[in-house]
Amino acid sequence: MNLSVVIPVYNEVENIGEILKRVQSTKMAKEIIVVDDGSKDGTRALLQNLDGKRKVRVILHESNQGKGAAVITGMQAAQGDILLIQDADLEYDPRDYSTLLQPIREGLADVVYGSRFLGAPHRVTMFWHMIANRMLTFMTNILYNTILTDMETGYKVFRREVIEGMNIRAKRFDFEPEFTAKVLKRKYRIFEVPISFNPRDYSQGKKIKLKDAFEAVWTLLKYRFVD
Repeated sequence: MNLSVVIPVYNEVENIGEILKRVQSTKMAKEIIVVDDGSKDGTRALLQNLDGKRKVRVILHESNQGKGAAVITGMQAAQGDILLIQDADLEYDPRDYSTLLQPIREGLADVVYGSRFLGAPHRVTMFWHMIANRMLTFMTNILYNTILTDMETGYKVFRREVIEGMNIRAKRFDFEPEFTAKVLKRKYRIFEVPISFNPRDYSQGKKIKLKDAFEAVWTLLKYRFVD
């Protein structure tokens, strides 16, 4: 099983080196695809020095297009038969890779979501952000007749065939609901596993905003009825 780790990056000069070390230390990735989405803080220069070293491949967007666009670029470039999305901000811990991959290795799942709400260790912070996440997940469950606990999780792992022929239009944080909607409508087997979580707050550079929650609602509604 060849694992491709896709890392979308925007203005993470302080974190990108550390997250790459953490991913590399798992010794599980056959390739690490880093897509810089038009960073302006020195991230690009740092990445250019890392390109080609220790399984890292760097792709540069000339301008900022959004997280979804960076993820799509990475998925299109990935060569592994299993893809894993890894945020660069150190909120998600690559030491959870074994847990995330186990249901796929055992033939039980096509897609695995790492849930922040299944009891694993996590930093205690940002109550209203958690409420928004749970409301979006609840809406997903109603619209698509499922029982997810964390639709918005950044840890999504899936077999390559899941995205073959899947036209994902999302450019920003609407990637999460669009991907989820299309996976559910195609009846792929989804497993959730508990993951640890160390969220940063807005003073530390968190990028998702309230308007993205409204965009997620519209995305869930739209893709319930269209492809």
